[in-house]
Amino acid sequence: MAHVTFIHGISNKPPADDLLRIWRETLASAAEALPLGDLGVTSSMVYWADLLYEKAEEDLSAYEGVLENTAEAIDGAGDAAPPVPRTPEETTFLEGLRAKMTTFSEAELATTEPPPVAAAPQGTLERVPLPWFIKKRFLNAYLRDVHHYLFDVEFAPAGGTPVRIQQTIRKRFVDAVGGGDVSRPHVVVSHSMGTVIAYDCLKRVADCVPVDGLLTIGSPLGIDEVQDKLQPGWSRNDGFPHEKVALGWVNLFDRLDPVCGFDPKLANDFRRGGTASIEDIAVQNDGSWRHSATKYLRQPSFCSALRRMLDA
Repeated sequence: MAHVTFIHGISNKPPADDLLRIWRETLASAAEALPLGDLGVTSSMVYWADLLYEKAEEDLSAYEGVLENTAEAIDGAGDAAPPVPRTPEETTFLEGLRAKMTTFSEAELATTEPPPVAAAPQGTLERVPLPWFIKKRFLNAYLRDVHHYLFDVEFAPAGGTPVRIQQTIRKRFVDAVGGGDVSRPHVVVSHSMGTVIAYDCLKRVADCVPVDGLLTIGSPLGIDEVQDKLQPGWSRNDGFPHEKVALGWVNLFDRLDPVCGFDPKLANDFRRGGTASIEDIAVQNDGSWRHSATKYLRQPSFCSALRRMLDA
């Protein structure tokens, strides 16, 4: 019996059980339906939103429907304060990451009417036709979540007990993929910041058990600032996690997805012994917000890639 381990991405999420159910139902209702239960495929969710957000998202409608992560969903996800750098390295990291998302300054985004987007937008968020107060919320969550993981910040939402974010999420991932009820073939499906976590654990955590396949969707792994923080371990010539991924790595991207749009293809940045070994697949998600996990999960090419790995 095959198994799929899912891991979610940036910003707040519904409770873990609800999120897993929604992702499974999305696959079952896709055009190229992939009903995991009917196929005898078990699954689990590596959940980490509770480490960064005070309360799980209660409005499930935006995640269950085709409009997941529309303006309404993003606006309801809660505010995340932008991260405050503690060192020059963190300042450089955040400035570089932010510059890829938008060319607007904090002062410009703080106004009620940000400057009009140029005819040829320079930042990936500037290509998204949503109100800027919503995009700014997402930008803050993106910078905070990525920063806190890659720099292993000690943090807790209001009322919580602070933990080291990277260490805690790494343990959750390693425990999930190494669980006693996990069978083979075993495929990891990761979205957004979840792709960074999955790669980090599979490439850089010795205790992480091997899996058979890796699927990444809407991944920021192509960004230089992210790659720099995956060293030691990552290199452009031999960054493929071949020690822990047996069957292959498939990466889906939408060029208008603001998280991966700056550098969406991964094959040239994560080679195996100098050879491009990742299958990059371009897709076109519907609607104005292209980063939605369920929109990627509904793509025929995603379902085809996952079915191929599970059949193997």
